[in-house]
Amino acid sequence: MEKSRVLVVGGTGYLGRRIVKASLAQGHETCVLMRPEIGLDIDKLQMLLSFKAQGARLLEASLDDHRGLVAAVKQVDVVVSAMSGVHFRSHNLLLQLKLVEAIKEAGNVKRFLPSEFGMNPARMGHALEPGRVSFDEKMEIRKAIEEANIPHTYISANCFAAYFVPNLCQMRTLLPPKEEVHVYGDGNVKAIFMDEDDVAAYTIRCIDDPRALNKTIYLRPEENILSQNELIAKWEKLSGKVLEKIPIPSEEFLASIKEIIGKKRLLYSTQRFSTSGWTST
Repeated sequence: MEKSRVLVVGGTGYLGRRIVKASLAQGHETCVLMRPEIGLDIDKLQMLLSFKAQGARLLEASLDDHRGLVAAVKQVDVVVSAMSGVHFRSHNLLLQLKLVEAIKEAGNVKRFLPSEFGMNPARMGHALEPGRVSFDEKMEIRKAIEEANIPHTYISANCFAAYFVPNLCQMRTLLPPKEEVHVYGDGNVKAIFMDEDDVAAYTIRCIDDPRALNKTIYLRPEENILSQNELIAKWEKLSGKVLEKIPIPSEEFLASIKEIIGKKRLLYSTQRFSTSGWTST
């Protein structure tokens, strides 16, 4: 079967660069959207040039340039959006919707994979702020995709291993603990941890699979489903060192989140006031 031509949007991002490499490795004609906004970011420019040296095509278009974006989309069969989670805020949500509009107008795309790759937003109605807004905005993008009748696949990879495994699920650090570890709740809640290169590889593998059409694909190897306590036990076995466990009750954890949210909202209000004279009520 002939392999689809792939366009990766956000190809210089944390997951996007892995998706580009996976697409090339699996023999797909691979294009990477090169946005003029790259400006003076030399690291991203060098990454794009390295992709080109490996056989990728660079298609220059801005997400704010509808005609240019439609022209780029018309050159491929599959579009994978890998813009990072931070891009689901303010005007960046609109950029995702502009990509959907371009795909709709182009009319040739056989499969679109939007920027998801985490928890399935359709099952996250109970989520708390600040993560809540990301799930709501991802559902808004899904709604636009489905109303436009765009063939799609949603990838649910749950937790990226690099963000949650080395730190043993502790917040505000990516480094492993040396003496003590915070255990949230009873530490027995299970989570699914996925290697980012595996996420990229499985993402590309599904783009030509008819079974994945208009479906949500869950990446959840059984051996990757672990509780925090199990993760800590594995680390202690590997390191040969027993860590002091400091329990963080659920109520205390949730209270700390609310406190952080309150501080961020106050900071946001202060910044808006200082720059535009706006005051909150």
